[in-house]
Amino acid sequence: MAQQRLQKVLAQAGIASRRGAEKYITDGRVRVNGKVVTELGVKVDDHHDKVEVDGRRLVRDAPVYYVLNKPREVVSTLSDPEGRQSLADIIEKIPERVFPVGRLDYHTSGALLLTNDGEFAEALLRPSVHVPKVYAAKLQGHVDVPQLDLLRNGVKLDDGYVTKKAEVFVLRTEDRSTWVQLTLREGKNRQIHRMADAIGSRVQRLTRLSFAGVSTEGLRPGQQRVLAKRELDAIHKSFVTPFKKRKREGGAGTGQYVPRDAHDEDGASMDDDY
Repeated sequence: MAQQRLQKVLAQAGIASRRGAEKYITDGRVRVNGKVVTELGVKVDDHHDKVEVDGRRLVRDAPVYYVLNKPREVVSTLSDPEGRQSLADIIEKIPERVFPVGRLDYHTSGALLLTNDGEFAEALLRPSVHVPKVYAAKLQGHVDVPQLDLLRNGVKLDDGYVTKKAEVFVLRTEDRSTWVQLTLREGKNRQIHRMADAIGSRVQRLTRLSFAGVSTEGLRPGQQRVLAKRELDAIHKSFVTPFKKRKREGGAGTGQYVPRDAHDEDGASMDDDY
């Protein structure tokens, strides 16, 4: 077996993405053949070298892919220093060590992918990949046509960023609120909340209906299922394979995904926080 960079071996084992694995290494949490390794670029053969992370020997699992219907009031991390309920509390029956692909805000429910495949997660979270994410949002007040057009064509957020075009339509209206469906292909920090603020409204309820074409249909809050082969094939065809091709050609960077067990809800803007 040919040697590979240590961070790639860690990512393929589902420990973290390559960027996350680099931090494990530089923090002194990785040993190779009993010796702590803190320098990046070290190459290993994971079939012959003994690789340990936090004292536990690395065992590569086969790649797995799940979708979870994340409940409200659960943090999208595998632990929480504030003691709030986390993903670890509701995915304990999954036998493999998995991490979430991106995140959802504490009060947001819905589709959240889980995997141990760092490159898969990295591909889906790259801003240049434009993965579709479909949401249902309950907005305060009656949202009129000019406001809907702003949401569709781009609104200026509080930091001056102008959102990209989105698919938006009304699901139903209530006495003091409007339910809308939004399809976004970008992921700024708390973007839908900030879009609502920009049109003079406020998000009262938010759920993600689907991510990369994978929905939570048939799943109760807290339930998860393995992705169907057709879903996985579609994701690879539309997003992962093109990403890998661009990466080989030098156009996709070297990996930016950081698993959400490393951050709270106000982390990198490339991750979802709606």
